[in-house]
Amino acid sequence: MAAPRQRYRAVITGASGGIGAAIARALAPRADALVLVGRRAGPLETLAAGLGIPVRIVCGDMLDEGTMVAIEAAAREIGGIDLLVNNAGVSDFHAFETQSPQQIRTMLDTNLLAPMLLTRRLIPLLKEAPTAQIVNVGSVFGMLGFPGFAAYGASKAGLAGFSQALRRELSDTRVSVRHFAPRATRTPINSAAVDAMNRELRTAEDTPEAVAAAFLDFLGGSAWQRTLGGQERFFVLVNKLLPGLPDGAIRKQLAVIRKHLPK
Repeated sequence: MAAPRQRYRAVITGASGGIGAAIARALAPRADALVLVGRRAGPLETLAAGLGIPVRIVCGDMLDEGTMVAIEAAAREIGGIDLLVNNAGVSDFHAFETQSPQQIRTMLDTNLLAPMLLTRRLIPLLKEAPTAQIVNVGSVFGMLGFPGFAAYGASKAGLAGFSQALRRELSDTRVSVRHFAPRATRTPINSAAVDAMNRELRTAEDTPEAVAAAFLDFLGGSAWQRTLGGQERFFVLVNKLLPGLPDGAIRKQLAVIRKHLPK
């Protein structure tokens, strides 16, 4: 007789749309309650109404302390949590030398600092569960640097490093820390320029639903990290062992990339 699947009580950030909303929909049949976090109340309310389980909504900026306090309060209201999905993120496709300092700060704060601070706040609550997981949603660009995404890639590389270090720090507890890295995904985080570049480069892209299905598969496994896409995993490995090879391949794409960079 197969063991029953685990039921989750989870916090999902960046749930207003894209990958976050898709994860919420995919996870709902296996969840007892969810806390959905995002900046747009309307999409969060629409999403919550269709899930069929108890949901708490926290609408706010992840960089505000009040939002962090509200997330913790909502997590306690649903009886505690055993899963934190740090998915919220922003991107800005731009040449680094002309990218605004504020955009750089926003990406680092949103993609790296905010999940670190939220994780710190919720670790005591996660430790109260029989078993718990923290899943940080990164990007293949955090492991394979790509022109036009220097600051974004730095923020996601930092998230991968944070995930590994915290995983080891909490390895003698019941809380596991894991890292899930999608490849290019068709979501509103992509600008029109990114979409045009991806078409010209013939970049493989996933739907948010495909990413969410892969996320649920990852959630039920034991690997601490997963990068989506066979070709992407291969290039990440080559990038670690022989970085000169991806350097040459990407340099050949520079003319196309620069054509699509915002002026």
